[in-house]
Amino acid sequence: MRIAVWSGPRNLSTAMMYSFAARGDVAVWDEPLYSAYLTRTGLKHPMRDEIIAAGEPDPARVIARLTGPVPGGKDIFYQKHMCQHMLEGIDRGWLREVTNVFLIRHPARVLASFAAKRENPGLDELGFRQQGELFEMVAAWGQGPVVIDSADIRAAPGPMLRALCAALGIDFRDAMLHWPAGGHRDDGVWAPVWYASVHRSTGFAGAEPPLPALGGAQAGMVARALPYYESLAAHRLRAN
Repeated sequence: MRIAVWSGPRNLSTAMMYSFAARGDVAVWDEPLYSAYLTRTGLKHPMRDEIIAAGEPDPARVIARLTGPVPGGKDIFYQKHMCQHMLEGIDRGWLREVTNVFLIRHPARVLASFAAKRENPGLDELGFRQQGELFEMVAAWGQGPVVIDSADIRAAPGPMLRALCAALGIDFRDAMLHWPAGGHRDDGVWAPVWYASVHRSTGFAGAEPPLPALGGAQAGMVARALPYYESLAAHRLRAN
């Protein structure tokens, strides 16, 4: 089974990758298209040169691996994707060959967290528009994509992961609730810049506090991103 999980940055995506990796029957791949994304856009992300060199800049070769044999002979291939990495011109037909999951988070939380690492990000760097487009495309195919909100996972990780596993047609395992501190061997090379807090963790953090109050340009960015978030949130999973 191949599971493509689509999110934006600062969205619990690394913790979710760790959760699935902890099952024991899952191979994971951390942001497979990041090298291609930086190569094509020219964006000056932290560790840009190292990321490009460590990854595969040709998206066609990445897609061949995403749809090929599951690494390590595992039963499940968990692919952690950033929606903004799926640039125009990259073939999207391969999404028909995977089970697509959309991991969402309120844009005020995303922007507050991302801006602490990178000042003045553009809307397309946050992935909300692309996430909405990918969801609509997959839904139009009749696949019935799964949507799960990171706030719901943090509030009730056990029940929400059970609901997610049920939606995917796989068994839930208690091992998904915990992982060793210190990171994962399959972390991307960029982990030192972005993963400090999750490297200190051994499980999901508790429920999130109230939404951060943002003003000025940040408030405007949230207003632009909110419709995309709300359109997907209307389909999000609920715990049983």
